Amino acid sequence: MRRILVVGGSGAGKSTLAGEVARRLDLPLIHLDRHYWRPGWSAPTADDFRAEVAALAAGPAWVMDGNYASTLDLRLPRADLLVLCDTPRTRCLVRVVRRRWAHRGAPRPDLPEGCPERLDLDFVSLVWRHPRASRPRVLAAHATYTPALPVRRLRGWRDTARFLAELGK
Repeated sequence: MRRILVVGGSGAGKSTLAGEVARRLDLPLIHLDRHYWRPGWSAPTADDFRAEVAALAAGPAWVMDGNYASTLDLRLPRADLLVLCDTPRTRCLVRVVRRRWAHRGAPRPDLPEGCPERLDLDFVSLVWRHPRASRPRVLAAHATYTPALPVRRLRGWRDTARFLAELGK
């Protein structure tokens, strides 16, 4: 495994997991949020972002975290493994609240400068809707672009611990 794609809802633990997988396998870590967001939470054009993701995905080795369904067609065919962090949404909500509190006044390492942690009704709604809105898009993209690509679905800390143990150190 040289290219591992980690997806899941906000607060599902994908950035933390991706960091740990990258460390254990000594692979480059790519947080897509750092490449998507510009200072002040402004978004790039779709074409610019797709070009940047295509260049990132073309690399020989990486652990990449982030959903961005509009680029799954670029990332899935390059991946050796798809890891789906399928954390219950109530746990995701608790985590995003904790994360907001923990990063008040300090930037998160998986976000670019000028994008402070935020928590508002739109974001909470996004977290709540993920299982019904975004997860099906990921699974449909997998079925369309890479049906033979192995998928590890991690539904909680036990699944995650087992997965990490299989990776070693």
